[in-house]
Amino acid sequence: MNKKIISFQNKIFFPLLILFCSDFYFCQEYLKEQFSLAQNLYNREKYFDAVTELKRLQFFDREGIYDFESNKLIAECYKAGGKYSEAIRFFSYAEIYAENFDDLFDIKIEIVRANILRRTASNAIKLLNEMEKEDRWSDKINEINYWRGWAYIFEDKWDIAAFEFAKISPYHELKTLCEETHQKKYSLTFAQVASAILPGTGQFYTGNYLSGLLSLAWCGLWGYTAIDAFVEDRIFDGLAVTNLLFFRFYRGNLQNAARFVREENIRIANESLHYLQHNYKGPRP
Repeated sequence: MNKKIISFQNKIFFPLLILFCSDFYFCQEYLKEQFSLAQNLYNREKYFDAVTELKRLQFFDREGIYDFESNKLIAECYKAGGKYSEAIRFFSYAEIYAENFDDLFDIKIEIVRANILRRTASNAIKLLNEMEKEDRWSDKINEINYWRGWAYIFEDKWDIAAFEFAKISPYHELKTLCEETHQKKYSLTFAQVASAILPGTGQFYTGNYLSGLLSLAWCGLWGYTAIDAFVEDRIFDGLAVTNLLFFRFYRGNLQNAARFVREENIRIANESLHYLQHNYKGPRP
């Protein structure tokens, strides 16, 4: 009797085992093909289609075999498509499923890079500062300094960026570029103080000579007219000229000095950024 039961169980068990194994193998192959399809779409720059296939992969991947790879690739698709907030969200998902320190570090750096591109460089700097304090990243300190330098570039703090790159090497290409950019930029404080003392000086400082001459001429003319009115006891005329004309052009002189400094500094920064985008060969955000 027992032999018959055992024989019957064997007849049921082995086919079920074979069925289960074949189903598992089929599932594994399907997931592998699905991920390969998504990678192919990503490589062909069809990012929306790649995200669709990856999310379909995640739905069928009940065992979470591709949790890290799929979330990372989704994030890279969003980053390539300029959707940096979504990229950070999926990089953060991938961070949860990182299986080793190298993968975890790489994902953290990707989050930093996406923050830099999103113009939330302060978030990137905060994350890098936290990573620097952890002993497990002590051998990655140069890479941390590198990306912190990039974050300061996008914050328009070229002098601090140069300091970060100098930690890697005093001859680092980006250190030299950042120092040169900082030295080329104009001082807003100097331009405004100089223009307050002598109208037009701030414009001369930034190379806008015509605007500087006009500011000097108009302020000089209405200043002289107001003083002349006061000397001749035409108090009301003097006050009218001072309030309506002199201060108007004097204030405009200060505003123009500040505007020209900002415009010139933006131009200088954009020239450096253009070089970094088209000529720099190292890693970029």
